[in-house]
Amino acid sequence: MLTITRELRDRIVAHARADHPDEACGVVAGPAGSGRPERFVPMLNAARSPTFYEFDSGDLLKLYREMDDRDEEPVIVYHSHTATEAYPSRTDVSYASEPFAHYVLVSTAEGNGEEDPYQFRSFRIVDGEITEEDVQVVEAYQV
Repeated sequence: MLTITRELRDRIVAHARADHPDEACGVVAGPAGSGRPERFVPMLNAARSPTFYEFDSGDLLKLYREMDDRDEEPVIVYHSHTATEAYPSRTDVSYASEPFAHYVLVSTAEGNGEEDPYQFRSFRIVDGEITEEDVQVVEAYQV
């Protein structure tokens, strides 16, 4: 299960909406080994595409060096789908290289409904296998 604060969830969704009609992407880093997402790091979609995302290699290298310096790891790797449901594509699966990360997808596609104007789903992707997991939204993490 992914446990995430309402603030972080809202920031991911806001990034997805702001970049629409292109896909948005980013990372939420957390203390190494904690599994707790804390530091929101929106990234530029270097592909600038409505159907595909790609992290800029220089930005990604800088982020990983920063996480190493701060003893962090990528807890969430997120991106949006602008015209389809929030479910990993074959391309998404092929790029999933963090076996301990939660892969969050946000759909900003029309037709999600008034009650739920977006989809926010989390998956584990390990060795090409997709497993959807529950998402628990909390006001703050329990200490």
